[in-house]
Amino acid sequence: MKKPGYLVIEDGTIFRCTLFGHPHKTFGELIFNTSMTGYQEIIYDPSYEGQIVVMTYPLIGNYGVNAEDKESYRIHLEGFVIHQLSRISSNWRSEQTLEQLFEDNGIVGVENLDTRRITLLLREKGALRAGIFPEGSSNRQMLEEVLKSPSLVGKDIVKNVVRAEPYWWNREGKYTIVVIDCGTKYNILRLLAERNSRVYVVPAGYPSEEIIKENPDGILLSNGPGDPEPLDYIVRTVQNLVERYPVFGICLGHQILGMTFGGKTYKLKFGHHGANHPSKDLITGKIHITVQNHGFCVDIESLKDPQVEITHINLNDQTFEGMHHRKYPVFSVQFHPEASPGPNDAVYLFDYFFQLIENAKKN
Repeated sequence: MKKPGYLVIEDGTIFRCTLFGHPHKTFGELIFNTSMTGYQEIIYDPSYEGQIVVMTYPLIGNYGVNAEDKESYRIHLEGFVIHQLSRISSNWRSEQTLEQLFEDNGIVGVENLDTRRITLLLREKGALRAGIFPEGSSNRQMLEEVLKSPSLVGKDIVKNVVRAEPYWWNREGKYTIVVIDCGTKYNILRLLAERNSRVYVVPAGYPSEEIIKENPDGILLSNGPGDPEPLDYIVRTVQNLVERYPVFGICLGHQILGMTFGGKTYKLKFGHHGANHPSKDLITGKIHITVQNHGFCVDIESLKDPQVEITHINLNDQTFEGMHHRKYPVFSVQFHPEASPGPNDAVYLFDYFFQLIENAKKN
């Protein structure tokens, strides 16, 4: 049975559509993702907290979902917008359909609307607030509610996605890695564990003194959602660690390290969301196709520290995507080297992290 509804955007654009999953009213920042596969990993990525995700690829759900491919303990996005939902899942690993997953987890999906038009609108006007509504309200009422909904700018939403208590991902390994969880994806933890590491995950804001007590061999500063500017408490923690340990920052972790070294951040027009973004390694000259998911960026001109070396740039818009500190064994990238979903071009950076750890042990 079809459940009619509306997608309402703050510029006044209204789409009549069909709802699936758990139909209810919800609000968020509307962004688009250009990945052709990997919708389950996208749905479970904590970096989408507070956002309604539009998939540009037209058919979603055809291979179902499973428990093994989760990237977090829960779904974080506010709503999911697609052109057409496949209600049949054809894959030997499938355990349930996307529609069933949304029903079980209270997530609203939207289909039967022109996602190409939405994408073009967002490219022209930038990320916009939006709302999903079941049928029953007037256009004026729905638009008023969207205009009253909060923006992500200036809000700390990391605290909405991290677990309150630290935990061990695994306890066996040669190295001890502390992951500062700002909204970490599970594949980061998997790749660390695969490299002979015991992985201890601590929530953002965990005192640096307690991290030091764990005697880690390295620190990973994870991805996460939203605006980095309000996260000064994480910056203070990192400032107490960069002189002590090798540090690897990913996505939001890269932005926090940028702020640690005096940089400033700004909001991108419509962000980078997808599994097909070209990034150039300025050290080797190689170009990698990368997974990206962020709406904010470090201003490359604001990094005045002469010890900070720019290592990567985005080839679509020349924005800042990677750095290395010349004095400390500290580096970061704006993209997601752990993929999930997407290509594994940048997974070598995890090996580089452990090379820095080994070098630090020798010194």
